[in-house]
Amino acid sequence: MTTALKRPGGELSQRPLHFFWIVDCSGSMCGDKIGTVNNAIQSTIPEMVAAAESNPNAQLFVRTLKFDTHAKWITEGAVPVENFAWDDLSANGNTSMGAAFELLASELTIPPMSERALPPVLVLLSDGMPTDDYQSSLNKLLRLPWGKKAVRIAISIGQDADNSILSEFTGSPELVLQANNPQALVKMIKWASTAASQVSAPASLAVGGVNPLDEAFNQPAAPLVLNMNNIPDVNDNDVW
Repeated sequence: MTTALKRPGGELSQRPLHFFWIVDCSGSMCGDKIGTVNNAIQSTIPEMVAAAESNPNAQLFVRTLKFDTHAKWITEGAVPVENFAWDDLSANGNTSMGAAFELLASELTIPPMSERALPPVLVLLSDGMPTDDYQSSLNKLLRLPWGKKAVRIAISIGQDADNSILSEFTGSPELVLQANNPQALVKMIKWASTAASQVSAPASLAVGGVNPLDEAFNQPAAPLVLNMNNIPDVNDNDVW
């Protein structure tokens, strides 16, 4: 039986918040797309650090998972955001999204996840459609308690991405962000990284869900839905 933590008169202890970059590195991402992803995520790390510092109730950890013909962890373990460094990714091969979901599912169990963890944040970037059997792995991921409770965001890159599959991942088409040119992709990456880094902040950041702090002391938090009203405007001029 879990003992409830006492709040009155005391400071809340930080709870782990795990953030996952899940990046499509198939051949169609070669060139401007993967270059923009590398530059955007590298440049947003200081903003993630600042967002984490303004969220005193959570300790942010970041990991990177890539998938092409195979899926592979680039960051082997959870890294505190202040120590996180981005390794530039290259693109070639097929789109083994199902293999990526399988690896991700293996990390969303207890252990290695902590019972005190806040809902994890999963940000998937893709410009195409899976070339493997993604459905069984996705179903497995979404059946896990932390898979269901996760904040799941997808960034759809260009006109060829299969948004129906990305919507299956997020659970809502509203959480599939469309990026049809480099400028839009940079803005979407920066929005997703900083907004999601604050999901355990006060309830004004959550719409249609339950603030994790209200549930923190007896059970894992209920699912969250991010406030989508502050997504940046983007140029609709299609390039990709």
